[in-house]
Amino acid sequence: MLRLCGVSKTYAGNVVALQNVNLEIPNGIFGLLGPNGAGKSTLMRTIATLQEPDDGTIHFDTIDVLKDKTALRRVLGYLPQEFGSYPRTSAEAMLLHFAALKGIHGHQRRQVVERLLVHTNLWKVRKRSVDKFSGGMKRRFGIAQALLGNPRLIIVDEPTAGLDPAERRRFQNLLAEVGEERVIILSTHIVDDVAALCSRIAILGRGTILADGEPAKLTAELNGKLWTVVASQADLARIRAEQYVISTRFRAGRTVVRIIADDKPEGATAAVPELEDVYFRVLIDHGLTDNLE
Repeated sequence: MLRLCGVSKTYAGNVVALQNVNLEIPNGIFGLLGPNGAGKSTLMRTIATLQEPDDGTIHFDTIDVLKDKTALRRVLGYLPQEFGSYPRTSAEAMLLHFAALKGIHGHQRRQVVERLLVHTNLWKVRKRSVDKFSGGMKRRFGIAQALLGNPRLIIVDEPTAGLDPAERRRFQNLLAEVGEERVIILSTHIVDDVAALCSRIAILGRGTILADGEPAKLTAELNGKLWTVVASQADLARIRAEQYVISTRFRAGRTVVRIIADDKPEGATAAVPELEDVYFRVLIDHGLTDNLE
């Protein structure tokens, strides 16, 4: 269990990145969802002991993270949004190097690296330089290095940004395979990743936790209140003025408007709530509509 209590961080120039963040994160894959600039990367870096908060406490099981960073780092796997690699160095050589830094030596080191290369589907390209990898291959390499040492806490920051649909699905499957017996925090602005993987989520905006809970329970709050209307562009402004519109989608040459209302709007059809509807509603309710443009 990872527990955060009152975690706050303000950067120079009075830029507030985190405000009194309180979370309890159990084993499994936990989704931290929020728009760009919400404070997700700041929170991930703080948990990973790469920076200090101004206030608050962080505990992972019996470890006081802020007082004993070394203990946390021994059980941590971290995949940042951006990571570099040594030029002209193969995936196998880099993993062997990182394994040694993790304290894995002898025959065990090669066995661990070979197993991870197979597990992340990189065995056939293990001799290729990492800086020549495709985006999807680099992300799979990143999770391989994060899994070194069998960590109990894994942090992955925007892992599927820029990946094509096939690579995104491969990465989702890989996370799902390793996510049962440890805490994995998946930080992203891509709602589909969270919906596919996470048993619990939190929505972060302007450094504050705006909502958290199980995706099924959060979406159930919209049961019987979500409607769709097919509208022309000429009618869209009127509908926005009259109804609580949470999103519009242009599909097959038509504008599909999703509306929250207790009673059925004229010409509307009942819709099945999705996590994306919850996300948009939370952002709108907290005045973060600029992130939806």
